[in-house]
Amino acid sequence: MTATMLGPLRSPVHRFVLGETEITSILDGSTSMGISPPFLLDESDDEIATIARAANLPTDKLENNFVPVLVNTGDTLVLIDTGCGHYRRESGAGFLRARLADAGYAPENVDVVVLTHVHPDHIGGIWEDGDLAFPNAQLMIGRREFDAWEAGDEIPPQRAENREMFLKIVAPLKEKFRFLEDREEIAPGVTVEAAFGHSAGHLMVRVESAGKQALIWSDVANHYVFSVGHPESKVSFDDDKEMAIATRNRVLAEVADSGVLVVGHHMPFPAVGYVEREGASYRWVPATYQLGV
Repeated sequence: MTATMLGPLRSPVHRFVLGETEITSILDGSTSMGISPPFLLDESDDEIATIARAANLPTDKLENNFVPVLVNTGDTLVLIDTGCGHYRRESGAGFLRARLADAGYAPENVDVVVLTHVHPDHIGGIWEDGDLAFPNAQLMIGRREFDAWEAGDEIPPQRAENREMFLKIVAPLKEKFRFLEDREEIAPGVTVEAAFGHSAGHLMVRVESAGKQALIWSDVANHYVFSVGHPESKVSFDDDKEMAIATRNRVLAEVADSGVLVVGHHMPFPAVGYVEREGASYRWVPATYQLGV
């Protein structure tokens, strides 16, 4: 008997324990795109192909993952970013809310929703069918991020459609938001940190529990090779490219030297790993069984 070919299969949910806290990454989806743009804008096509081949990657395209994160402190269930929502469902992303059940949760269980920034793949899932997707959640966002997008003066021209999206689905919720500052605690052991550049008020989230730490860096680096391995190279996704490069170098140095665990929105699913120095640059090292023994 010949078995039917079913195609690739991977679980869209991954959970690990950090001290007394549980962290769950959920694959909102994936899309395919070219390498440059958005990455390696300073490199020639030949150099880009060389970099890709050295990492055993295709030379003409890449997979872009979208990975929101749940942090369960035992008292508070925090969702970090809402994924793409219905905006990219036809192209392979926007499944966070449906996949919550695979993680053992319902949308009503979420106590806090933190938006690290307001790019489409982080805010698209805040509404579902005309209602708030996570109806019981306290909404939180960085004050600098909200104010910049509301005013519009700092928003680059290529983000015009993104700003219209913000004005349509995020700005009307202004009275519902708690506005965050750098180093502000949002739940016991869960703190936001400024990491500006990718967007005007981009935030990371640090989780500390029972002497252990994880840094959920959102979009500090957007590809495990082309961004982590080439932090000086400009990325078209970054709204302030020079500031984003400075932030990327600062954060990569910190996590490499401290050995802190990292969860990244666009890292290869389950998007959990470490950063190591490699010569004058860095490399992404996926976490394996060390989190489960």
